[in-house]
Amino acid sequence: METNAKILVVDDEDRIRRLIRMYLEREDFVVEEADNGKAALQLALNNNYDVILLDIMMPEMDGIEVCQELRKEKTTPVIMLTAKGEEANRVQGFEVGTDDYIVKPFSPREVVLRVKALLRRVSAAVVKEDDSVPKNLLVFPHLTIDKDAHRVTADGKDVSLTPKEYELLCFLANKPDKVFNREHLLKEVWQYEFFGDLRTVDTHVKRLREKLNNVSKEAAKMIVTVWGVGYKFEVDDA
Repeated sequence: METNAKILVVDDEDRIRRLIRMYLEREDFVVEEADNGKAALQLALNNNYDVILLDIMMPEMDGIEVCQELRKEKTTPVIMLTAKGEEANRVQGFEVGTDDYIVKPFSPREVVLRVKALLRRVSAAVVKEDDSVPKNLLVFPHLTIDKDAHRVTADGKDVSLTPKEYELLCFLANKPDKVFNREHLLKEVWQYEFFGDLRTVDTHVKRLREKLNNVSKEAAKMIVTVWGVGYKFEVDDA
């Protein structure tokens, strides 16, 4: 578990920020705060945070807009905090690149556990590059995943993915042609049993395909929907 990770807590309610800060600092996290969307975006762009806890309903800019703008430049992991538990709001958050969400009212302990879980997943996905160790590569026609550099290229061009999109791609690509149902992907990639709805998976697959398609239509075709079952990573040997 990475200690002293830097967390940005964004919420227009001072009470909620103080509560989250207290629990996070108990775990030796370094915490900074913002009380509106514009200030949060400025901090997020000018600093390197390990996780951003981002409220949706805020003055100046809402959390959806902040995440949307942030994703144009950075892939910092984001956990959305929202009083709106409706499916449409959750899906909207995932569509703009949120990695996880927590619905208010929530337990501060749950927030800490979610932050730790996200940090563990990101740490596991990023392996520091070492010239003495051979590259850990997954190479396919039109697509290469360099796990050591945490880099994805399609037809020789870089593809910018959020941590969750990267994890999903790696998980599927590690077992080409194996079909995974949504429940299994939700459990293995998000590491939550009985958490969330299955559209979380669908939304991330959609975003992953779109980003690959912007660079290489052939690479995007490798993420295949198996109707009524789930998804697979299909390699065309032809």
